[in-house]
Amino acid sequence: MTKRQPGTRPDGSPRTTLDPAVVVRAALELLDDKGADAVSVRGVADRLGVRMNTVLWHVKTKAGLLELMADAIVAEVSVERLPGTWEERVRELSHRYRRALLAHRDGAVIVAGTYAPEPATLGLAEALVGALLDAGLPEREAAWTCWTLVYFVLGLAQEEQALPGADGPRLNRALDSGRYPSLSRVAAQLRDPSFDERFAYGLSLILDSVAARAR
Repeated sequence: MTKRQPGTRPDGSPRTTLDPAVVVRAALELLDDKGADAVSVRGVADRLGVRMNTVLWHVKTKAGLLELMADAIVAEVSVERLPGTWEERVRELSHRYRRALLAHRDGAVIVAGTYAPEPATLGLAEALVGALLDAGLPEREAAWTCWTLVYFVLGLAQEEQALPGADGPRLNRALDSGRYPSLSRVAAQLRDPSFDERFAYGLSLILDSVAARAR
């Protein structure tokens, strides 16, 4: 068995001086390789070739690690060069948010499972709420609509990243039982895998409601 040289990671590459950004980058690499279930302080430490306590020094707890990971994913959402009108801004930010979540394996799971008042997360919320205030919504409605948009994008992205068709046979058996006549009528739509179209529809539904309430 080849002995690993001092100052190297398990794969033989040079070990980088640790800071929180390096730890989070390694955690995201682990996420992309093996999924959310594999993300742990020990797993990140093994990937970096350091002790668990070294990782904990930078992230404090596993919850802290997940919050930093979530913020790093959201940091990929640029809030620069946005369109002019409030509706175009909200639509563009929502599309960028979805792309950032889908860019990482189980990205939506990581973000949805945390409450991260970190800079990137707050920056995205600031841009969304600012656009909704510009639409003419009262403060409470602007805040709650921001939540609605975030929940919608996160939920749909989580479903999209789940195993495709994993529950298809179970759904078919349930609908074939005759106990759910209304669902049976729309069975084709329930099985429709067009996530892009579902995203566009749901987003337009929310924005149409915002426009109506603002008027």
